[in-house]
Amino acid sequence: MATTSTRKKGDRTDGAGGAGAPGGLSPLGWARWAWRILTSMRTALILLFMLALGAIPGSMLPQRVVSPDQVAQYYTEHPELAPWLERFFLFDVYSSPWYAAIYLLLFVSLTGCVIPRALAHLRLVRARPPKTPRNLGRMPYSARFTTDAEPERVLERGRSVFKRYRLERYGDSLSGETGYLREAGNVVFHVALLGLLVSLAAGYALGYRGNMLVAEGDGFANTLTSYDSFYPGVAADQDELAPFSFTLDSFDAKFVEDGGFSGQAESFRGEMTYKDHPGARERHHTLEVNEPLSVGGVQVYLLGHGYAPEFEVRDGEGEVVFDQPVPFLPRNGDPGQTSDGVVKVPDALPEGLGFEGVFLPTAQERTGEDGESELASVFPSPEDPAVTLTAYAGDLGMRQAQSVYQLDTSRMEELGASETLRPGDTWELPDGAGEITFKGYKDFATLQMTHNPGRLPALLSAALAVLGLLGTLFVRPRRAWVRASAGPDGRTVVEVAGLGKTESTANGQEFHRLATELRDRLREDPAADGPASSKE
Repeated sequence: MATTSTRKKGDRTDGAGGAGAPGGLSPLGWARWAWRILTSMRTALILLFMLALGAIPGSMLPQRVVSPDQVAQYYTEHPELAPWLERFFLFDVYSSPWYAAIYLLLFVSLTGCVIPRALAHLRLVRARPPKTPRNLGRMPYSARFTTDAEPERVLERGRSVFKRYRLERYGDSLSGETGYLREAGNVVFHVALLGLLVSLAAGYALGYRGNMLVAEGDGFANTLTSYDSFYPGVAADQDELAPFSFTLDSFDAKFVEDGGFSGQAESFRGEMTYKDHPGARERHHTLEVNEPLSVGGVQVYLLGHGYAPEFEVRDGEGEVVFDQPVPFLPRNGDPGQTSDGVVKVPDALPEGLGFEGVFLPTAQERTGEDGESELASVFPSPEDPAVTLTAYAGDLGMRQAQSVYQLDTSRMEELGASETLRPGDTWELPDGAGEITFKGYKDFATLQMTHNPGRLPALLSAALAVLGLLGTLFVRPRRAWVRASAGPDGRTVVEVAGLGKTESTANGQEFHRLATELRDRLREDPAADGPASSKE
């Protein structure tokens, strides 16, 4: 017979099951429905997947907070694509609005999911074990035997055998439960994940990150003006930077010389002296990859390496107007570490001088694709360093903000190009404009300063999450019952049953061992016991 159901006007369907959005709800009902959807475990997993998916462009594309130079290089190499990527914040993924929205939704979802679950588990732990089922023979494991021991004696022995269980007496039976750490581990794991999100957010908001370039022999003081680029957190106090300082005494870069990996970096090693604060005792540290300097709550990481050619410039009147090393930036993807840079001399007379230069660590003539000979660097180590320069004279435009690695030649006149200069060579500029001497080079290191107050809480949260996960994986929640009742022949009938909440062969083995141990202990009494039978 067919059954027909009708729905009256005003009836509604509850959307708690997730089968579509509910209809006819009040604003409060819609809010409750949205909250149930947001705080479900499925939504949390989806948001976690979206967070991981959103981090992919952050690892594939250069990030401005880590390497602004690579971002600028990407703009140069992909002038049409880069602006579109910028519109979607793909060069600042971890500070983008869409990534922050996913992060915030995941935090709210986990909070709404974990807190009720933790409270429910707390109530479960404080509650009494469930009452003994009427028919223990229907349990996945059950055993039955008879004994001459009194029922009270059986239950007393049962307490000693099932001592790892939390037991409760119900009439002629004992009900026990154990394995609470499994759900506790699950709760701890999610609470730790929540703590990890909070720690990362706190580190981002209260911390700061900065990049700088330091040449051999140069020093650095942790002040805002000393950074090449500085990225503070939204709540970071830029006026309270740790007052440490350091000097890069020397830097040694080694490269593989033979085999298929020739030219690849083998090791970077910088010797540093530093002070925690002015007047403190000077200390020494060896800076290497994955061996940062930790001082004043700040970690100093080694990011890269390059060369800073040293130049001495005399103007048209013979005065020394420039004498220092100038960092040249390595070309992206060049295995020989050919580097480009500029020299700006605004104090030269009768007019300012500027130079665009190319530094080649190991200069060598080679034949290009067009068949003509060209100068190139064939190895990143400075085996035969050389530099070529193009000189300009005029207004350098220093009254406007500009990059120290770019030369504005719009108001300057080109004087010509130099021959290949090696250490000690001097180039006489045309028209008596002066001269420039290539004195040599120094190594430099690009460093990153990171102050993250959430590092330690994040580490502790991650360790706690691992512990919680171990409890979830290896703890087996299970229940067991022992009933002792008088049989028709006057002997005591003992029933032992067990129920595992997880699929594991160890559950049946444990229940059988406990039932056998209970029977054997009862046999130690003067009265003899009858045979036992069991069912799994």
